[in-house]
Amino acid sequence: MTVTVLTVDDSKIVRKVTRNMLEPLGFEVIEAEDGQVALDLCANTMPNVILMDFNMPVMNGMDSLKYIRALPNGGTDVIIIFCTTMNEMDFIQKAIMAGANEFVMKPFDADILKNKFEQLGIEAN
Repeated sequence: MTVTVLTVDDSKIVRKVTRNMLEPLGFEVIEAEDGQVALDLCANTMPNVILMDFNMPVMNGMDSLKYIRALPNGGTDVIIIFCTTMNEMDFIQKAIMAGANEFVMKPFDADILKNKFEQLGIEAN
């Protein structure tokens, strides 16, 4: 089974770098430039993992997280990891309480993502 990762970030560069980190590990990567696009994609086909930025236009990561968790097609099962520069404990607690599974600080590298995925039991094949 192919594991699909949706990377949600308003920065095209961050999405491309994330894709370049994950595809060599065997993950299928799809992209969304904001929370609304992510929500629309998830409503059609739920990925296995979502890497979600917080600060984005149209719909921020926190709102998108709440809407995705409410979707009937696996919103409660998808693993959602916030990837953001916001490292205040209050924000992290709110994200976890809203349904985030984990948190990764930007900037991150392939090793950080690989280790986080391993901690969560996410394997490409």
